[in-house]
Amino acid sequence: MIVRAAQARDVPAILDIVNDAILNSTALFEYEPRTLDEQAGWLAERNAGGWPVLVADVDGDTIGFASYGPFRARPAYAATVEHSVYVAQHDRSKGVGRALMLALIAAAKADGRHVMVGGIDGSNDASIAFHAALGFVETGRMPEVGWKFERWLDLVFMQLTLKD
Repeated sequence: MIVRAAQARDVPAILDIVNDAILNSTALFEYEPRTLDEQAGWLAERNAGGWPVLVADVDGDTIGFASYGPFRARPAYAATVEHSVYVAQHDRSKGVGRALMLALIAAAKADGRHVMVGGIDGSNDASIAFHAALGFVETGRMPEVGWKFERWLDLVFMQLTLKD
């Protein structure tokens, strides 16, 4: 497996991973699957903004991706970024997410960022433990701010202060 910058040819695989998360999990607080054009537009926007999008590639197959972007729009938040990381269902628990996150954290440090934030469904114990193992700490919990699959969802914020 290699971790590399995403390219246009990765968009269909990224779309499959995202849509699986939308339709079958609470990892994304979204209801409707994205289209290929929407996902291609997302990658183009990330690239144009200078935001990294990394993919995990196994023999030319994209099995996961990670990115970060602005946390909030105001200038005072410029050194803080919010990340996302997703791995294809059949490739989870194999170190793919960890490899992506380590590369993403390194990119954020190289870019001079100070804090990386993740917003996680409060019932997603695996993701919370995954982030904790990487040094993220829970800094906030917002009860019942999301609604999906006929239930209320808590949003947990975890953050990592990036240090040299």
